[in-house]
Amino acid sequence: MKIWVKLLIGSVLGTTLGFLLPYDHGGVLSVFAWLERMAVQIGRYTAVPLLFFSLIIAIYELRQDREFWPLIGRSLLLMLGGAVLIVASGILVTLLFRPARIPILIEEQFEVASLTAAEMLLELFPSNLFTALVNTGLYLFPAWVLAFFLALGLGLDRGYSKPLLSLGDSLSRVFYHIASFFSEILALVIIVLAAYWAVRYHAALRADVFRDLILLLGIFGAVLAFGIFPLILLIIRPKHNPWTALYGALGPALAAFFSGDMNFTLPVLFQHVKENLGVRRRSNAVTVSLFSIFSRAGSAMVAASAFIVIIKSYSSLDIHFSDALSIGIKTFLISFLLGGHPGNAAYTALAALCMDYGKGFEAGYLILKPIAFYLVAVGACLDVIFCAYASYIVGKWGKFQEDKDPRYFI
Repeated sequence: MKIWVKLLIGSVLGTTLGFLLPYDHGGVLSVFAWLERMAVQIGRYTAVPLLFFSLIIAIYELRQDREFWPLIGRSLLLMLGGAVLIVASGILVTLLFRPARIPILIEEQFEVASLTAAEMLLELFPSNLFTALVNTGLYLFPAWVLAFFLALGLGLDRGYSKPLLSLGDSLSRVFYHIASFFSEILALVIIVLAAYWAVRYHAALRADVFRDLILLLGIFGAVLAFGIFPLILLIIRPKHNPWTALYGALGPALAAFFSGDMNFTLPVLFQHVKENLGVRRRSNAVTVSLFSIFSRAGSAMVAASAFIVIIKSYSSLDIHFSDALSIGIKTFLISFLLGGHPGNAAYTALAALCMDYGKGFEAGYLILKPIAFYLVAVGACLDVIFCAYASYIVGKWGKFQEDKDPRYFI
């Protein structure tokens, strides 16, 4: 059975279970909160070693063929273009369809993690380089930087580095197979995640005031994933079926939606980009990791749409072009700073927008706290789908991709 079918069955079973359970029972919620934490940690278990050892070999091979920097350049081009398109379209749709206002709820403000670029830069070069691998495993770019310098060192003297290259290649393949095993059992884990998701979604629907925003984000997210992304791929590759790539990424998309966590989805994403989309390791190790860390435009777009709803809920003033442009620029920048928040990117971005905007909106994100899980789910799903498409396109441009028959997709 294909992995996406297993995940779909697990999602349906979990969602059904969640709707049957009481959504307002404190004991049920606390148990599911603990189970969700355990499930996400299981999914993240192999992310760091798989990414680290695969990157060492990929960067080394790319540098030997003088393809590393061209591949980085193409990735940055797609990253910037995708962020502009996704964020701008989300703001435009929200301004055109105007979801209903949400009543202001008074809640105590709590601290949200910082998005300061300075702190993220400090994390790239810890006092002990080994801590890049033994930290919390949330922010993966320090491991990426360490892999880059190791690959650089291995290329200086191939005579001395040959045993280390063989070891790195072996470890990369071993952790790939371990990650594949976890992907096979992920359907059981997704039952827990889907059940907890459904319990919270049931409560959000009962509240009624969030329906418009839920519908807007759900419908526009589907249009992006099933319409706009394939259309762009069709323009780039006019003689190929663009929905084949989407079909190949259904498994990671389901995992991202119900977990809301990019690092949870990363091992599954590596496997699907390689086995289904046909992107070789030397390309997908670099592109999947870069896009999963820095290209969080889907989560940023969700945050921008939610922020506009908050402004309209607090005030009856119209949002002018200059306001929309300012929100778009801030959201665009925030989309590149969410790599340290793999599990709550959209809600963190929303909080950052509110705090930066000021004018009494600093705690505005709290009115959407009951649907924070939904914002995170939609944003993470779009991030993963865009990551798969972008990795596929970059692999094709660099001739590191071979088309696969959909009948043999995993």
